[in-house]
Amino acid sequence: MPKVNLTAVIIASLAGLLFGFDTAVISGVTNDLKHVFALDPQGLGQAVAVALVGTFVGAFFGGRLGDAIGGRDALRVIGAMYILSSLGCAMSPNFIGFVVFRFVLGLAVGASSVLAPVYMSEIVPAERRGQLVGLFQFNIVFGILLAYVSNFAVASLMSGDSVWRWKLGLASLPALVFFVLLYAIPQSARWLVAKGRRADAAESLKRLGVTETDGMIAEFAAGDLGGGKLSLKQHGKPILFAILLAMFNQLSGINAILYYLNDIFAAAGFDRVSSDMQAMAVGLANLVATVIGMSFIDRIGRKRLLIIGGIGVTAALAGVSVIMATGQGQALLLWMLLLFIVSFAFSQGAVIWVYLSEIFPTPVRSRGQSLGSATHWIMNAIISAVFPVVAAQTKALPFVVFGICTLASVLIIGRFFPETKGVELEAMEARIGH
Repeated sequence: MPKVNLTAVIIASLAGLLFGFDTAVISGVTNDLKHVFALDPQGLGQAVAVALVGTFVGAFFGGRLGDAIGGRDALRVIGAMYILSSLGCAMSPNFIGFVVFRFVLGLAVGASSVLAPVYMSEIVPAERRGQLVGLFQFNIVFGILLAYVSNFAVASLMSGDSVWRWKLGLASLPALVFFVLLYAIPQSARWLVAKGRRADAAESLKRLGVTETDGMIAEFAAGDLGGGKLSLKQHGKPILFAILLAMFNQLSGINAILYYLNDIFAAAGFDRVSSDMQAMAVGLANLVATVIGMSFIDRIGRKRLLIIGGIGVTAALAGVSVIMATGQGQALLLWMLLLFIVSFAFSQGAVIWVYLSEIFPTPVRSRGQSLGSATHWIMNAIISAVFPVVAAQTKALPFVVFGICTLASVLIIGRFFPETKGVELEAMEARIGH
């Protein structure tokens, strides 16, 4: 696809901003939730993890929704769910209501992690796919930073028992903007061709700025072979790579650390305001490193980024483990966490959604992305539920386990994973194999 409609790409990528904001904003209210709903460590883990169970369900079924009505229309459904869940969490009168709306929020996050990258990968050229689909990840970390800044601003400007409600409710504003803007973008031409709607596909391509549509539609149709059923026999290798990459992403500890960032700083002896400010520093480093990773992903490739960043993540986790185990060197904790987040954002953060969106053939791309995303989110739910319980007993152990798993990922990715840089989606099956 020789042309790029940046407007459509940017609007679709805003799903990542909601993804990031709504998953990170919880870090600023965990202490409030413990007091308001009288939660012990297990209860707090459940309050955080219930959304992650929702993300698993949303990711698992999001591909089916995208296959049925197309990525753009499915994203409209997701936008409405973001609005509803944000307001619901903020106004929940009791813990049960909060849990229900957190679950709905999880459905939206999980489904958007499938639908937005797939839609974006299908409307951009191969030579720029990594960078442009990477805008989804950029907006995830931008949303995370916005959540940290928003939490800090609300805590600084307001006081009283309703502060946590304002922190959560503000997420409905970008969700509303996203929902409205989705009416300005076309449906994916590749999806339309797969559904036999060639006239609609030609119109979609014209809206993206493509003038010679016949040849491109024929190319899409030629790559649309084998039906829409995802099977281990026919798609064994991409299935394996998707599951492993998603597992390695979460076994680095990234989301557990982001969700409990303020608690980690508190465990090391920092007060509430200092914790909020250092969380913003981590969020800013995440954003900068993601931009750097995006600038390299189409130059040096996905595989090399994963290896380089994995080494940095392992080193950072080793440092955090020593600090937590010895109770010494707390002044270095921020620097170790910055090294962790920079290394992760440069590698796994920049690569995962791009790689998952490109390794499956068009007829099963949404379902393949669903499989990878569902694996990502179920691992996220398990780790985030267990983390506060384990950390309450031994502060260092979670970081030791994360470090060992990340080192294993470097070795496995370096030995077995294929490079996908610059490969057309229709040619990806030949590159990867069955």
